[in-house]
Amino acid sequence: MSTAAAEIITATGLDIRPLQPTIGAEIHGIDIGKPISPDVRDAIRAAVLEYKVVFFRDQQLDNESHAAFAREFGPLYTHPSTTHDPKVTPIHNISAVDNARFDKRHAKVKIRPGEAYHSDTSWRLVPTWGAVLRAVDLPPVGGDTVWVDAHLAYEGLSDDLKARLEGLHVTHDYRPSLLADGHDYPIVAHPVVRTHRETGRKILWVNLTQSPQILGVELAESRDLIDQILLQYKRPEFQVRFSWKPGSVAFWDNRAAVHYAVRNYGDYPRLLHRVLIADEPLYADL
Repeated sequence: MSTAAAEIITATGLDIRPLQPTIGAEIHGIDIGKPISPDVRDAIRAAVLEYKVVFFRDQQLDNESHAAFAREFGPLYTHPSTTHDPKVTPIHNISAVDNARFDKRHAKVKIRPGEAYHSDTSWRLVPTWGAVLRAVDLPPVGGDTVWVDAHLAYEGLSDDLKARLEGLHVTHDYRPSLLADGHDYPIVAHPVVRTHRETGRKILWVNLTQSPQILGVELAESRDLIDQILLQYKRPEFQVRFSWKPGSVAFWDNRAAVHYAVRNYGDYPRLLHRVLIADEPLYADL
C-alpha cells in the first residue's frame, strides 16, 4: 500500500483486511448504512484505489441508504436498463443484477462459457468509475463473483505483447442490449491499455461481453490478441473471488478491475442491486 493511502486509512481506525496482495480487501467495523465522515469516506476511497475492490459484511442497506453511500463518492449514473425495472423503484439510480436480465442481454451476443469478463459501461465515452453492489436474494450456495487486477494482468504480458498492444484501441458494442431497452448510443473506442488517472498504473481493459474488436489490425489478429488478454484475466494469481452472504456489499474501481459472475447456481433467481458512480468527463483524456 502507498504511504499516503496507509496514512489516510490509519487515521480513521478502519479495520482493513487484504484478501490478496494487490486486489480485494474486507473492511470491518463500519456501518455504511449510516452517514460517514469525510475522513472515513477518503479512507474507503483510498482502499478502493489500492485494492481495486473492497467488501463489507453484515450490512443492513435499503435502496435509499445504498444510494446515499455511493453518492459520497461522486454523482450517480442511471443505467439505461434501470428505468424499466419495477423491482427497484423509486430509486432510479439502482439497477437489478439478476440471471434473467443477464440471459436477456447476452442472448444477442455469443459469449463462450467462462469468458464473460467485463467492466461496467465500457461502451460509454466516459465509463463509470465505481460501482457498489449489494446482495438481495442469494442461492444457498454458489454465485460467487471474481474480480481481476487489470494492472497485474497488463504487467504479466510479455514485452512483445505489450509492444503489439501499445496504441491500439478496442470497440465495445452494447447496442443490441440498448436497443432492446429503447435506447441507442454510438460505438466508441477506448485504448486497450489505459492509464489509470489517479494511480498512473497501466490497465489492460477489454470487455469480453460486448463483442470487442481491436482496431487497426486484421480480424484474425484482433481475435488472437483478445484471446491472449482473456488468458491473462483467467490467471488465478491476478484474481480475488468473493462468496456472497446476506448483508454483503462490494465496492470496486471499475477503471482498475474487470469482473466475472460465476453462474453455478442453476435457476435460482439470484438478485443483487447495483449503483454506478459517474466519472469526471475530463475530455483531455479521451
